[in-house]
Amino acid sequence: MKGITFSPSNNYSCYSKIQTDQTPRPIKSLTQFQFPLFNNKNQNQSSKNQPLLSFSVNSIKNTQTPITQPPPLVVVGSANADIYVEIDRLPIEGETISAKNGQTLAGGKGANQATCGAKLSYPTYFVGQVGDDAHGKLITEALGNGGVHLEYLKSLGGGVPTGHAVVMLQSDGQNSIIIVGGANMSCWPDKLSDQDLDMVKKAGIVLLQREIPDSVNIQVAMAARSAGVTVIMDAGGMDAPMPQELLNFVDILSPNESELGRLTGLSTESFEQISQAAAKCHKMGVKQVLVKLGAMGSALFVEGEEPIRQPIIPAAKVLDTTGAGDTFTASFAVALVEGKSKEQCLRFAAAASLCVQVKGAIPSMPDRKSVLKLLQSV
Repeated sequence: MKGITFSPSNNYSCYSKIQTDQTPRPIKSLTQFQFPLFNNKNQNQSSKNQPLLSFSVNSIKNTQTPITQPPPLVVVGSANADIYVEIDRLPIEGETISAKNGQTLAGGKGANQATCGAKLSYPTYFVGQVGDDAHGKLITEALGNGGVHLEYLKSLGGGVPTGHAVVMLQSDGQNSIIIVGGANMSCWPDKLSDQDLDMVKKAGIVLLQREIPDSVNIQVAMAARSAGVTVIMDAGGMDAPMPQELLNFVDILSPNESELGRLTGLSTESFEQISQAAAKCHKMGVKQVLVKLGAMGSALFVEGEEPIRQPIIPAAKVLDTTGAGDTFTASFAVALVEGKSKEQCLRFAAAASLCVQVKGAIPSMPDRKSVLKLLQSV
């Protein structure tokens, strides 16, 4: 991904209401769910050698009747309408060029990750905001069709537009993006509601990104930490320095190479340099750094341990890289909340290569059956 520009749109007078005809129904019986084959708290060396086929097609299906439902994946973040323009090259300053095609699709890092989690057959809730407009309806419909629980998605009045992005997609599949924050950056309450924070505390894992205000992410991360819930922070979005107050409550930080370089001020051109930058993140208080390395695959740096590397699973073709990082992060989170080993989580997340073969972010998110089929073939 190239040249991301973020535009916070926060000068609105607005109110909020619940989007869709559902009212918030906090889950009252969710407790930490122990999977029979994979227990995070009792992981031993033998579990690292478990065959990949230990992933089931339905992540919550079990031969025994469970006493409780598994704790959900909760994504707090952004929802955008992605306005795609297909071009041969980027325009130079002062130049006007024609696009070969254009369309508007649902996206945004938060919405992408929530849809990915749901399409991987894991119960997923999305906490976010859209405008009361056509783009908001487009996103709500896409999330619902993807199987995401929408009780905590709010629609803003007062003329606040849904967040949107202009995605300039070149013929080689690479993209440049300009983001307008809209509802993602506007009218969040100074203090999140008890309902929203209660949902966070009942999660199995919470996923955050940087396309909503840092103050919201800090509240969510603090609530999650107070309940012992793992927080994964995708570093994508704003390129401003990440507040230490937020890093203090992040369990796993997930940047790509360029984001890792900006966060640490270090070069990330080689794996040795990436390792040094990850070590600096450890010193900043984050014990685990999950780095997306593009063509080099991915790597997990756990403080005090040797890095774990996962090579890329090559895509048959590359049409659009938008959403690949979100697919990776959400897939890793799903495998982790299911109790898989670190190696298995990385391998499961490598299925992000599936999404680059389809145009659009949310439309490209793979389902669980497709991921398992791909992993069994390599």
